[in-house]
Amino acid sequence: MRSSRMFVSVVLASTLAAPVIAAPDAAAIRRSVTLRDDWMYLTRDVAEPAQWSHEGKRLHYRKTVEGGFAFVEIDARTLKRRAPFDAGKLAVALGDATKQSYQPLRLPFETFEYADENRAITVTLGEERWTCRIVNYACHKAEPTDTNRPRAFGVVRDLEVPADNQPRKSPDEKWEAFVEDDNVVVRAVGSKDVIALSTDGTPGNFYDPETLAWSPDSTRLVAYRVRPGFRRIVTRVEAAPSNQLQPALREQLYPKPGDAVDIEQPVLFHVAERRRADIDNALFPNPYEMSQPEWRKDGRTFVFDYERRGHGQARVIEVDGQTGTPKAVITEDAKTFVYADRRYRHDVGDDAREIVWISERDGWRHLYLSDAATGALKQITRGPWVVRDVLKVDDAQRRIWFSASGMDAGKDPYFKHVFRVDFDGANLTRLTTADATHEVRFAPDMSAYVDTYSRVDLPTVSELHRADGTLIATLERGDISRLTAAGWTPPEPFVAKGRDGATDIWGLIVRPRDYDPSKKYPVLENIYAGPHDSFVPKTFWPFGFHSGGDKAIGMQAQADLGFIVVQIDGMGTANRSKAFHDVAWKNLADSGFPDRILWHKALAARDPSYDISRVGIYGASAGGQSALNALLFHPEFYKAAVAYAGCYDNRMDKISWNEQWLGWPVDASYAAASGVDHAAKLQGQLLLIVGEQDSNVDPASTMQVVDALIKADKDFELLVVPGGEHSVGRSTGPIPYVQRRQFEFFVRALQDVRELEVVSELSP
Repeated sequence: MRSSRMFVSVVLASTLAAPVIAAPDAAAIRRSVTLRDDWMYLTRDVAEPAQWSHEGKRLHYRKTVEGGFAFVEIDARTLKRRAPFDAGKLAVALGDATKQSYQPLRLPFETFEYADENRAITVTLGEERWTCRIVNYACHKAEPTDTNRPRAFGVVRDLEVPADNQPRKSPDEKWEAFVEDDNVVVRAVGSKDVIALSTDGTPGNFYDPETLAWSPDSTRLVAYRVRPGFRRIVTRVEAAPSNQLQPALREQLYPKPGDAVDIEQPVLFHVAERRRADIDNALFPNPYEMSQPEWRKDGRTFVFDYERRGHGQARVIEVDGQTGTPKAVITEDAKTFVYADRRYRHDVGDDAREIVWISERDGWRHLYLSDAATGALKQITRGPWVVRDVLKVDDAQRRIWFSASGMDAGKDPYFKHVFRVDFDGANLTRLTTADATHEVRFAPDMSAYVDTYSRVDLPTVSELHRADGTLIATLERGDISRLTAAGWTPPEPFVAKGRDGATDIWGLIVRPRDYDPSKKYPVLENIYAGPHDSFVPKTFWPFGFHSGGDKAIGMQAQADLGFIVVQIDGMGTANRSKAFHDVAWKNLADSGFPDRILWHKALAARDPSYDISRVGIYGASAGGQSALNALLFHPEFYKAAVAYAGCYDNRMDKISWNEQWLGWPVDASYAAASGVDHAAKLQGQLLLIVGEQDSNVDPASTMQVVDALIKADKDFELLVVPGGEHSVGRSTGPIPYVQRRQFEFFVRALQDVRELEVVSELSP
């Protein structure tokens, strides 16, 4: 008993040194878990970006209303409003078709497209497309728009699925082409007699019917001959299927870094002459991926895009339609990587003698105009800012509309604004002015546009403008008065210098609703450092689920338990300069941590309540990898981590994402970032969460970390959700359970709850 009293006095003495944050009880945890549902429907008239329909005469969008969301359609000329469909009848019809239950104000889709001359709409539910008639209100599964054979991560065909081998008619409708016994054949329309154009096709080097392309004059035909890549199958056991007692086996075609990909080789056929032209592949010798061949409208050439394995080079290849001689119209080389998902090409005019192209060759992402005959590139835009998206190219006016960020010195470099510019770089004109991030949707004829803009602290505004920028009408202005009354305050932006002492690093701060600046708060960092984008929210909507980084509502839910929660975009992420992005190259273990730690320290120097002696971190997927690596490589700073569905060893993850940032062939950079290889370095407290049926990141990646931690005699916690997918506990169920486990973990790990509970039990 005497020793217990001594323990109590020690704990009390230590806690009296600074104001103590009371440990949250079970009721507080429950309030945080339900915060999203409690606050989700408190806003009004917060609109999503518009879609134009009815040949540009009308537009529609979804917005928040009492009890949920409603769709609004507006006549662009008269501004008259109407509901595009009866939400009650649609909820019933969609429910009948899917065997689910839906509420009229909580329909399971955010956008729709008109079909059948506006008598029906098409929506997407999960991975399925549904068409619903809005006259008699009946729904059915939509016919697939893509009937091609699946390709795993775009690079390995699933040969277990038959290719779409429906005969392709020539433009003059006299011939049709298809593949027979792995070879290209043609026949006259209406005839059964086939003419073989090739004889060298085999199952191991076959002609793909889905790549057949006729020349405009119907005299020539191009097809890819394909050498299949490695058929890697990932096998998962589903322990508790919903439809049976016994476990089930699941298989997935899943190429990983270093695996052989499908190798495509274009072959040109002269149909009438039964002659073929093999095309020298010296300009495209090692493809990671090639686009479908497309004939120019004049038929002189056909063209395709080439991405070299390892992502260090991209090319536009043009092939002479008579001789089969190729040339590189554009070559984009990088010492690090060319970002495949951000490439852009627009062929100008029918003859495509010019090409609008995007390049980072001057260190920033800008527009260029290529002379297809000479390959010369003329820069259209320039400066220390980046082109984000090309919205429209008008060949006749020789003008481009695009979004860009970083153009306004001293302001948030991630805010998107919209501009137009002429092909020669003249007449650069800004169309958006509000200090916010803008999503603009143009009418089909470019006569008007809807500008939907917001910031994390500015509720969404939606405006209709004429093409010259003149305001026609404010369509919606978000009302958050009830949300504010409930206690919501917007996240605070904070900027600090990065590792180079010069570059601004931007982040957000979320504090408890009962924040007391005289107290000390442990810190949670919400991390997603995937090099494919930037992730700190720039728009208002705070209620999104934890995907690509948690959203403000999830950060607030944890802050209310006695934390300050932050999110930061460090170096290595996208939408800044090429040099900023290149930090990630062969360096995924970095995750911007040198910038993040400096950011934390800068905030702590300004804010005494910000306790950087107790910093936790959480993230999912690439963020899960970063969260684990924080404890492996920076344990002097980070003390606890929750890691969801991490790609902990990049050799175990999908080929596409990992070769983009770590290159090919697989080298030491893959092991350098591996949570498996470095598991013995673990310090601090760790909770791993994984869905058993993760089809995005092989769940074996998590279990290999578990194995390595056990072998290294390291303590950790593990939550495996049977049947769970990659998004388990974040945007798919069981969200409340998983969130509770995360919240309780951080309370235990960073708030000294065990000691405080002991004090409570032993105090008189």
